Amino acid sequence: MTFRIQGVVVPILTPMKPDGALDVEALPALVDFLLERRVAGLFVGGSTGEGPLLNTGERKALCEATVAAVAGRCPVIAQTGAITTAESIELTLHARNAGASAAALIAPYYYAHSAEALFCHFAAVAEASEDFPLYLYNFPAVSNNWLRVDLVRRLVERFPNIVGIKDSSGALENLIACTRLRHGRFNTFVGSDGLILAAVASGVDGAVSGNANVVPEIVVRLHRTALAGDVTEARKWQARLDAARALMGDGGNLALYKALLARRGVELGSVRPPLLPVEEETVERCWHALQALLPKAECQ
Repeated sequence: MTFRIQGVVVPILTPMKPDGALDVEALPALVDFLLERRVAGLFVGGSTGEGPLLNTGERKALCEATVAAVAGRCPVIAQTGAITTAESIELTLHARNAGASAAALIAPYYYAHSAEALFCHFAAVAEASEDFPLYLYNFPAVSNNWLRVDLVRRLVERFPNIVGIKDSSGALENLIACTRLRHGRFNTFVGSDGLILAAVASGVDGAVSGNANVVPEIVVRLHRTALAGDVTEARKWQARLDAARALMGDGGNLALYKALLARRGVELGSVRPPLLPVEEETVERCWHALQALLPKAECQ
């Protein structure tokens, strides 16, 4: 199966109304903002998108609304992993039928599963989804389960529709080993923004960057300069991204992400409890400092 993305994929924030309901009408503004800044794809329902706080119906509605807003302008990857195999299959088949380009599946979370249990889980989803492209999603800090290269290799050898992996473990060695699978054609993405330069220099195809919701131009320039082999310039952009990460909490404060995007003209509301809103003083302080990091033409 041939399906490959190279570049920056953004795990998009999820718009919320004041009462905590989904606000899918606000999605087109975010999609346009990101595509105008030349991101390579969008990732729906991930950690940055408050995916674990959405019910199954909301996850489906969010996927459908994003596909509609994108209207074929870039690939849409839906995060369809769930705690049970049955729900993972249900969400994956829905994403396929809704017109998503691919699905990404975090390992079933909470329980620590054996490698055999994980293999059986992903095998069931891959078999059910037939020729629909799937990405494995390695995030052991939240799933309590590692997708190590031996398990990934076993799945890749068996299922052609498992086309890639997003690795947010921070273990770059594991991800680099995955770049060699399928004779170097396995599609690999780093999910740790502090490792983008190192990952791309090591042959990783791209980054799934939560910070790129707010500062897409910084992450895109970092990826492009790293891919071009301009290490000196790429180091500058990695340092600039690291400074932005420190300011914004590197994904630890989704309400701050949304508030800063509002300063950039994209209104997404706040976050769903138990996540907390952000104080205006914090937003003001962060926005003032962040403007110094953005390319001059983007300080708006």
